[in-house]
Amino acid sequence: MPLPPPNQKPDPRNANTPRMNQRIRVPEVRLVGPTGEALGIVPTPVAQAKARDAGLDLVEISPTARPPVCKIMDYGKFRYEQGKKAKQNRRNAAATRVKEVQFHPSVGDADYAVKLRKLKDFLSEGSRVKVALFFRGRENAHKELGFDLMNRVLADASDIGVVEQAPKLLGRNIQMTLMPKPKARQGGAPKPAAPAP
Repeated sequence: MPLPPPNQKPDPRNANTPRMNQRIRVPEVRLVGPTGEALGIVPTPVAQAKARDAGLDLVEISPTARPPVCKIMDYGKFRYEQGKKAKQNRRNAAATRVKEVQFHPSVGDADYAVKLRKLKDFLSEGSRVKVALFFRGRENAHKELGFDLMNRVLADASDIGVVEQAPKLLGRNIQMTLMPKPKARQGGAPKPAAPAP
């Protein structure tokens, strides 16, 4: 496609927007009605007249099909709904964030319980969790204590999460990544059954 002259801006209607109404120039189209029913292959002027009579737009849905598929619809409402879907998809993509929980090999039982509860909360919300264990000073000589603690975390969180990346030694720390089980991601904790009457 040739570039427009420097003093002329490109037409914004040509950028990823479907052809509609008078811009559809093929001799015949496969027409779909406003409620989704197939109306068959009709000449383009007839399809444009039906759309005009209904007070709606004729929008080319599938331009590569032979003949192209066109639908009678309210294009403004269609664009609004597409925008809402795109916004919801972006929101869902942003919701899959990675949270982090940090440990040290000498963590006490109470601190361990608090961090484990927070880890389970993150997993039940549907987030992935990076578990990091940091070694300080002489703790570096006992890496096996770190792996034992990571295995303990894994065993305690196995009811709600699964391993995405196994515990791995990276310099002076050990890291692993957990992701929620599919059941926990959809509905959170299972609800208790109602008592029988």
